[in-house]
Amino acid sequence: MTQKVAIITGGGQGIGEGIALRLADDGYAIIINGRTQSKLDKVAKKITDKGGKAVTFTGDVSQRQTNEDLIALADKEFGRLDIFVANAGIDWVDSIEETPAEEIDTILNINLKSQIWALQTAPSLMRKSGDGGSIILASSIAGMEGMELLGIYSATKFATRGLVQAAAKELATDKIRVNAYNPGIVLTPMWDDIDQRFAERKNVPIGATRQAFIDGILLGRGEEPEDVAKLVSFLAGDQADYITGQSIAVDGGIKFS
Repeated sequence: MTQKVAIITGGGQGIGEGIALRLADDGYAIIINGRTQSKLDKVAKKITDKGGKAVTFTGDVSQRQTNEDLIALADKEFGRLDIFVANAGIDWVDSIEETPAEEIDTILNINLKSQIWALQTAPSLMRKSGDGGSIILASSIAGMEGMELLGIYSATKFATRGLVQAAAKELATDKIRVNAYNPGIVLTPMWDDIDQRFAERKNVPIGATRQAFIDGILLGRGEEPEDVAKLVSFLAGDQADYITGQSIAVDGGIKFS
């Protein structure tokens, strides 16, 4: 039986690491992308120590060439691509009015352009096998409701939902499904950064902002990367073969669509 192949960007820590480990447990050969080789190596070792296959690729996916190189690597190493998880992303905490132009460019490049490049480069190799595939993009609850001091970040995540809908329509005839996951308050380094920046802007103790959000979660706890990974595992697999064009919240009950 041919082993299926998954690419995960931003896979060196946090949500991306959780997704890579879960898809490896599901039986996929994994290509992990990120910008820090040492972090990628640690994730890859966790996979190979359990008997899985993992290849690392260091590069900035805000550059189209990096995405082309990722696809070429998948073709060279495995001859196919089944899943592309465009997970890479960054935050920026500031008012819209005061966000510097260079920071706007950076967040648009990483959060949005990287997903466009994924949608432009992944389908060709997915078509090669004749089996289609699944492209899964990272959105956010900030893509369901604009959030104070996260306006530029929110804009990129709203844009992701539009990309998902348009790409799903364009790629359906190739049996390529396109969906997104909308995480909430995930206990990762990104949320550590958001919490600290809110503390500075609002003059509140570190931890207060995150706890205020967690207090509003119906299921009563902060989110773990594994919670997101379970949804991605489902969207990647055959049980989701009739789901496309959707952005699905996995947030413990904060936002409602």
